[in-house]
Amino acid sequence: MTKLSIIVPVYNVQDYIARCLESLIMQTLDNIEIIVVNDGSKDNSEEIIEKYLQKCPEKFVYLKKPNGGLSDARNYGMRYATGEYIAFLDSDDYVELEMYEKMYKRAVESESYIVECNFWWDYPRKRKIDYRDGYIDIKDYLLRGRVTSWNKIYKRTWIQELNISFPLGLRYEDLDFFYKIVPSLPSIDKVSVIKEPYLHYIQRPGSIANSQNEKVGHIHDVLDDIISFYKKENLYDEYADVIEYEYTRVLLCSFLFKMLKIKDRRIRRNLIRKTWKNINTYFPSWRKNKYLIKGNSVQDYYLKLVNGVYVKLLLLT
Repeated sequence: MTKLSIIVPVYNVQDYIARCLESLIMQTLDNIEIIVVNDGSKDNSEEIIEKYLQKCPEKFVYLKKPNGGLSDARNYGMRYATGEYIAFLDSDDYVELEMYEKMYKRAVESESYIVECNFWWDYPRKRKIDYRDGYIDIKDYLLRGRVTSWNKIYKRTWIQELNISFPLGLRYEDLDFFYKIVPSLPSIDKVSVIKEPYLHYIQRPGSIANSQNEKVGHIHDVLDDIISFYKKENLYDEYADVIEYEYTRVLLCSFLFKMLKIKDRRIRRNLIRKTWKNINTYFPSWRKNKYLIKGNSVQDYYLKLVNGVYVKLLLLT
């Protein structure tokens, strides 16, 4: 039986794909399948992939499709997965050789639905660790959990039963996916955290994550989709405080600063206005949120200081 299916979407990453695939074929875990989804690459990515197909044909499932974006490629790959667990790995990142063996063993031993590991942020001239040591309950996981899909493995039958996929045509698909699957966990005991940093998250200027343009506005679509999902599934009342806090934190912290990096002033100002309007329309009492009031992180102190005058000053940039 296949233990793990690793889905690797590929689009124009000729400078990175060899290192990614090399780290996968050398994994110490046996009985894995590497599902490479060529999402319409126009560079030499396919030539590099074919070399690995010839080298280890028994480990690969190679799929080609017209370009549809990261979410579409992941969803497409999931249709072909046969592993007990599934994983997603971006083709410009790479992993330590024992990563999936350690994660799979933990999953089997603890009967986990999700196993995640810590990881490295790899910059051109420095490296820093992204670390968690565990979570208290489901709400704590939603509040403090890392929404990234690529540092985790998931029980495949559970994901299939949920019938949840990545949203098409939108950035920040991991946030959407994470917030939709987590409330379906039977308990936080079904989530395991491996403390070692096994994955290298490569920071490159041309990547989607580091390209700031009008598509930053997709965050509004993703957050609206999450709210609609929680209301449809009758989860909203139970998680209202969590959603209010996360909606505010996501928009006013990292994404406000992403918006400020957009070069087109008109787009930049419109998105900032929309962000401030939506927060105060959907959550007019967000300053009274219990997680914000009790919070003592740098982000919490920053959020407590944000006001209309601050936002107006940003609009002048």
